[in-house]
Amino acid sequence: MNQASVTPPDPAVPGDLLGELRAAVQRNCDIADAQFAGDYSLCTYLLKMREFYRWERGLPFSAALNRQEVGNWVSEREQSWEELEGLSPEALRLGDAQHDPFDQEAVNRSLDPYGLVYGAGLGRGARPLFFLGTLLRREDYNGYQVHVVGEEAARDLVSPPAMSRDDQIFVRRESVRRLLFEMIEAWQIRGAPADDPLARALAAYAHDPADEATLEAMTDSEVESAVWHEVGEILAGRTLGDAWKKRVLAVAGGRQELVARAVRDHLADCLTTLPALLAEEAPGAIHFYFANLTGMRALLFPQLRAAYESWVAGAPLSVLKVQIAPAREHWLAVAQRFLEEAPESWPVHDDALEALRPGFGTV
Repeated sequence: MNQASVTPPDPAVPGDLLGELRAAVQRNCDIADAQFAGDYSLCTYLLKMREFYRWERGLPFSAALNRQEVGNWVSEREQSWEELEGLSPEALRLGDAQHDPFDQEAVNRSLDPYGLVYGAGLGRGARPLFFLGTLLRREDYNGYQVHVVGEEAARDLVSPPAMSRDDQIFVRRESVRRLLFEMIEAWQIRGAPADDPLARALAAYAHDPADEATLEAMTDSEVESAVWHEVGEILAGRTLGDAWKKRVLAVAGGRQELVARAVRDHLADCLTTLPALLAEEAPGAIHFYFANLTGMRALLFPQLRAAYESWVAGAPLSVLKVQIAPAREHWLAVAQRFLEEAPESWPVHDDALEALRPGFGTV
């Protein structure tokens, strides 16, 4: 999708600039974690904390973790969070200027000469999200910018693989790689079933647990898939306008938000992600897409899963392609309905989700 690709400069970053900025961004990450880390289930929380410990210590995925050391670190981190409860994200100082922590454009103008990139926004439940990392590449395309981020100097517990805001897209390679590793690890815990989407994706990618290069190659491919999804998010945002942002913020933290985000995800994927994956006819990326089609997204679109299984069973790829256009119109209509109706009237509970599913039939 490259239209204009920019390789960032690599000058020496002044130590005081990077150190002070890293500390300030990490403090804001910690402030957000202090407020929102308790929203996870205990199992999810412990898994995220374990990987957060691994990142902070700079440990590779292959490193065995000492349970006692991790437990002590978790206790210390939770104590530090208690001191930050109730605080709001703080301004960032760069030289003589102070910047609002959500003014990522101003911060990035100052960081651009140093090959650094900063991201800030609101995630699920109106949770503040921040990161600071190295810029691997930047692409200018059709009025928006794609930033592919490498090693990260500051991050929070969530650390989403990709995020978009206005016309800026950030894809975080470290987070994509970590997501892949965690999915593979969970798959192995389940007994490594040989006939599920992740097993098919790993086979298509020729993944070898003993060869880290295969995970790197898989990461590079999935970074591109993440870019396509975020492009779809921007296009969906342009169509739905600011009213959608306000509506999602109004229902933040509830089931309405969960369903609304799943609807928009499907719209974004039908706009760009699925057309791109199916046009490339890359089996690994297609299988991984369906390995990641879980939760509310899976509940809302069973037709897509049925089409995928038909393809796996030997049907031509067109069995998936024919789903895209009618689904795109359907999810746009559902999103517009959500804008027009009061959230309390949305059919979002399990026994009512059928009303939101595409009605153009299964394959």
